[in-house]
Parts: sequence; C-alpha cells; structure tokens
Amino acid sequence: MQYRTFGKLEWKPSALGFGAMRLPTISEKSPGRSTHQMDDIDEPQAIELIRRAIDLGINYVDTARPYHQGESERVVGQALQGGYRNKVKLATKLSVSPKWIRSADDFDPFLDDQLKRLQTDHIDFYLLHALQKTRWPALREMGVLDWAERAIADGRIGQLGFSFHDEYPVFEEIVDAYDWTFCQILYNYMDTEFQAGTKGLNYAASKGLAVSVMEPLRGGQLARTPPESVARIWDGAAEQRTPVDWALRWLWHQPEVSIVLSGMSSLEQVEQNVRSASEASVDCLSAEAWKRFDDVREAFRALSPIPCTDCKYCQPCPQDIPIPDVFALYNEKVMYGEDGQGFTAFSDYGASRLLEKECVACGQCEAACPQQIKIIDRLRVARAYLQGEAA
Repeated sequence: MQYRTFGKLEWKPSALGFGAMRLPTISEKSPGRSTHQMDDIDEPQAIELIRRAIDLGINYVDTARPYHQGESERVVGQALQGGYRNKVKLATKLSVSPKWIRSADDFDPFLDDQLKRLQTDHIDFYLLHALQKTRWPALREMGVLDWAERAIADGRIGQLGFSFHDEYPVFEEIVDAYDWTFCQILYNYMDTEFQAGTKGLNYAASKGLAVSVMEPLRGGQLARTPPESVARIWDGAAEQRTPVDWALRWLWHQPEVSIVLSGMSSLEQVEQNVRSASEASVDCLSAEAWKRFDDVREAFRALSPIPCTDCKYCQPCPQDIPIPDVFALYNEKVMYGEDGQGFTAFSDYGASRLLEKECVACGQCEAACPQQIKIIDRLRVARAYLQGEAA
C-alpha cells in the first residue's frame, strides 16, 4: 500500500480509503434508488470487506448518517470491533438535512448518537456534510464552527473538514472561511471542471488542506467496459490497464490528492483497488498517458446524443422545467452506458428534482432553440430513459 501526505498533519493516509456509501446489500438495487439508499446491508459480507481492506493496509474509513438510510454507521461500527478501530482513522459527517438538524440544539445529540452507532468515543475526521451556497450560511448562523471547536476540545472530534457539492466560487469562499484540516470533493478525470474540480483541488492544497476525493469512478460509470471509441484509445496505450486502474492512477498521479475514497462492495473490488494503490504513486503516469486522458474525455463527450450547448435560450420554461439540466443528465447516462436504469450511482445528487414538472408541449422552447433541437420529443425520450421506462 502506498501512503501519502494529509495536509499539515504528520499522519500518513493510505492512498486508498474505504467509502461506506455502497456496501453490499441483500436485495438488488431497485429502479429509482441509488445504492446508498438501500438499508438492507448484507452485514456479514460488509464487515468482511471492511476488515479485509484494513488488513491490506487501508487506514481510513469514511461513512455518514444518510448512507444506507442510517445503517452504514452502525455496520461500520460493528466492523471496527475486535481491534480494528485502533488501526484506522474514522470519518463521518454532520448531516445538515432538516430531518436531523433544525437548530444548534441538535448538534450534540446528533454527534452523540453517531458515537453510539459507531461504537467509539471519538471521530478522527469530522465533516460538515455536502456544503453548498444555502447550507453553509445556515450552519454558520447556527454557530456550527464554535460548536465543533467545543467538540474538538472535549475529545469527541479530532479534526474538522467539510464535503462539498456546488460551484467553484462557493468552494473558495468556504475554504477561506475557517482553518479547516481537510475537505472532500467530487473529482475524477471526466469532471475536471465540475463543482470544485481541478481548480478547487489546487486551491485547497495551496491553503494547506488535505483533499479527500470521492466519486473517483463517477459512481461506477468509469468502471464499465468502455464504448468502442473510448476502448480504441485505451488499446493504443503502451501499458494495458483496466478502466478502474486508469481512473485511479489519474488521481494518484496528482500530489494534491491526499486520499481516494472508493465505495467497494465486493472482495474482488477491494483486492483490485488495493493492488492499484500499492503500485501507483505521485507522477506515476507518463506524459503520453496523461495526454491520453484528454483524448478519452473527448471521445466520451462525442457520444452525447442531444447537441445541447447549455445556452439557456429555452429558459425560463413556462412549466419551470430545467431543460438544459435534463438533457445534460440524459447525455451523461447515455455516454456511460447506463441503459436507462433510472436514477443510480453518480446521478443521484438531487437529480430526481429535474423531472418534477411535466412538459405541456407549448413549443416555446423549440422556437427559441438556436440548435433547432426537437425539445418536446427529446424531453419525452429523456424522461422515460431517466425514469427507467420505455419512451
């Protein structure tokens, strides 16, 4: 196992961390439900996976209250019994949903309940979960930073960080607002300019923050057998690797990446990913290999079926349908070969809201579209595909 730096801390994290958002479940994934929404965790298998990962050198386990509808923390707590808790740094998150946090009075009960679920007396790395432009100000007004410092002082929290889901300017604002130890961002070779992106990675690192990466495989999209146009590019590489190995190495090549979190749900995935983490390191890619990722990125994007440029001439829609966003999600799922599986994997970050309103075929959008897209028909097809139904 390769070990890396973690911001200003002397502790060295394993290059690969165990993300407990996609633990194995008993039932198969249902249409419209992402893996982390499934609460029927196969507990013996999940515990075996987590312990095997730790035995192979992984020293960072990440979970959160919402994962598996609250069951992930409990199962992780069980897995870390028998001496495993002392072998890892444990991360979980303050989930800012009104379901749990309505005022500052909720902070302590929430954390204390997490400690019980995880069967521990402290959380090594505690994150404010999924910060964005509305959640962050609300938490600040509740006094979350003062509360967190008290929890650090009394030993329930070791280090404070945040995870992020919004645009780059919001990310920079949050980084500058407090002396964080670390942050967690969505990042992979296809999403270099999405949310925090490469710019955010570099900015956080320049401020001394450790950066934990989530969704390195876009929720499994980059792990699939690639389409022919992409496969041809990989086949031309001097070294032959699996799609997963390529995607992980792209991240580990960058010194600003402190740790890569993977939601592994089988022993095979654990062992393959650990093997990659044991071989890869900073600057592990040749200049030729690094350039090949640009070609792969363009090949994927060329597969988009709807030529929407996000010009927003179709907005506002009288029915409040975010047409460019619907088309962007549809394009992505077609690009990565999800075959109309509904909202799954990478697309579950609030994606269902895109289909809340029905098109009434008024035609206003088509009259305004400079690309002359048949928007009404395309919306019908996209909606059916995204909902896992026949068009």
